[in-house]
Amino acid sequence: MKNYIIEFIGTFFLVLTIGLTGDPIAIGTMLMVMVYMGGHISGAHYNPAVSLAMIIRGLLSVKEAINYILSQLAGAILAALLVNWLGGEVMEVAPSNSASVLQILVVEAIFTFALVLVILNVATNPKTEGNSYYGLAIGFTIMAAAFAGGKISGGVYNPAVGTGPILVDTIMGDGDTLGNLWYYLVGPITGAVLATYVYKFTTD
Repeated sequence: MKNYIIEFIGTFFLVLTIGLTGDPIAIGTMLMVMVYMGGHISGAHYNPAVSLAMIIRGLLSVKEAINYILSQLAGAILAALLVNWLGGEVMEVAPSNSASVLQILVVEAIFTFALVLVILNVATNPKTEGNSYYGLAIGFTIMAAAFAGGKISGGVYNPAVGTGPILVDTIMGDGDTLGNLWYYLVGPITGAVLATYVYKFTTD
């Protein structure tokens, strides 16, 4: 249960920061401190794509992963609700109107690939075990990814970050972001799976 509580808290603060600021530096910093906060307890996934990678790596059972993902989604939904209450506007997650479907999917996939590959190497590899920089590496990856791809795809790289706000918008807002949901499922999941097999190929 403690793992799921940590996953809820970490995802909650990540989505809350995204909704209240949208600033890549703040987002990367919040992810970094939440990773340091919960890494020794739950592994600090805060992202269903990362949990999927851990299944493939054999570090998480399917049953555990389902509970991780449900906790992450609950944290994302509560954060999106709080953003609405604090700011008076529904949190919207959306790509650029000028970006093509392929551009959106590619950006979401390649930067999730980078994130998951970094996580696997700095947080799960026995050769880097016990390091003190893993949170910094993960936070800076998201910060750079948000700067680089945010204006194209929305810079989600996380199915929970996409799903929570979009569900809240569908229920409480005009629901015009619902059609974006599949981008933030297909892109990140594709990137995470590719990253995991590249990690296995390059390290095993």
